[in-house]
Amino acid sequence: MSSNQSTHEETRRHREEGPKKHIVAFVLSLVLTLIAFAAVASGEINTTFTYVILVGMAIVQVFVQLSFWMHMKDRGHLFPILGIVFGAVVVFTMVIMAEYWVWW
Repeated sequence: MSSNQSTHEETRRHREEGPKKHIVAFVLSLVLTLIAFAAVASGEINTTFTYVILVGMAIVQVFVQLSFWMHMKDRGHLFPILGIVFGAVVVFTMVIMAEYWVWW
């Protein structure tokens, strides 16, 4: 009975994830990439605003990739998520320290 129940849960989960969510994630990734490409290719947008758009699109793209393709939104991924957050904090701290070291 346990095996039948786990098979049913896997089938239900697969149906919920299905290709529809993957197609939506793929289209969203393409749209985010096209927005970033258009911001750079136009050349008429202020450079600072272009950087803001690129960083914003990169952050959203990371969340889309992690949640849909790497399945970080599912249960049981606490330690990988904590590792990613800790790594981001370390990198951010290193960048700030490097800027202070260069510009001080």
